[in-house]
Amino acid sequence: MHAPALPASGIGPSPRKRPAVTDRSDGPRQAGAVPHAVSRLRAARLARSAKPFLARGGPRGERCPGCRLVPSHCLCGVRPQVSTRAGVCLLMADIEPLKPSNTGWLIADVVADTWAFGWARTQVDPALLALLRDPQWQPYVVFPGEFVEPGRVVTQLLAAAPRGTAPSSGAGTAPARRPLFVLLDATWPEARKMFRKSPYLDALPVLSLQPEQLSRYRLRRSTRGDHFCTAEVAGLCLELAGEARAAQVLQAYLDVFTHHYLQAKHQLPPHGDGAEHAQLRAALAGDDAAHPPPTPPPPGEAAPPPAPGDAAPLSPAAAPVNPARDSALT
Repeated sequence: MHAPALPASGIGPSPRKRPAVTDRSDGPRQAGAVPHAVSRLRAARLARSAKPFLARGGPRGERCPGCRLVPSHCLCGVRPQVSTRAGVCLLMADIEPLKPSNTGWLIADVVADTWAFGWARTQVDPALLALLRDPQWQPYVVFPGEFVEPGRVVTQLLAAAPRGTAPSSGAGTAPARRPLFVLLDATWPEARKMFRKSPYLDALPVLSLQPEQLSRYRLRRSTRGDHFCTAEVAGLCLELAGEARAAQVLQAYLDVFTHHYLQAKHQLPPHGDGAEHAQLRAALAGDDAAHPPPTPPPPGEAAPPPAPGDAAPLSPAAAPVNPARDSALT
């Protein structure tokens, strides 16, 4: 079986620069607006298709090109974007960009610096290799640590490298490179294959995550609550990178998307004044009342363990996050 042809160039952030900081919904997608990376990868994949892609289980009929939902349940009017220092690189299995329930699309909506590349065993996009070598970024492959050589596994982001000067000079450390989270967006068997057969990932540290909460994703079935969809994994990565507000916005946006998707599937109207929309508005407004920051412990005392529901990086020996949970379920 031949590997699918890759696009001629990398699918990165929209060439028209998006706002540096957006503290509100972007509003409806305007006609002629530049689509994001996942949208463009989807268009490229559709152009290579010999027949239309028919999603299983989702609503039928016309779909909005901006959010992939039926027009009556369109989400473009509440699409958020939050300024982040971190970036996301989605390495997507062949049909992942075509699935209307894929949540990598939501990541690209929220995080401006999102790239999306199609994966093939025998080919690699030169733009992907260039991105991974870009000195401004520190890439991390997000993958369960129990399947990786221990020497590659990290559970925290790498510290800034020392400058090439003596400590007495007061030069301190070099500015830390921006974290770039490489997410393998595929079914679990596909993700393991992608990890093994992508030698250009071998030199990168592997970030192993262990959250405390269970997945809230409801669009595809899973027998395990510790299998997370791609957007949830991205949220955990953002939180680890100190982007707590962006993580909250992404999770709230995922909940709104799930609500609209399921309401459309069951031919029910969406509830714009429901809990999901209220949580998204609160996250965009920076309302942390429901999730106040922990109080620092007194000097000399250990910090308390995270409360249930808080994301925290734990030992990779614990049950791992499945970074490909987004598409492993049908």
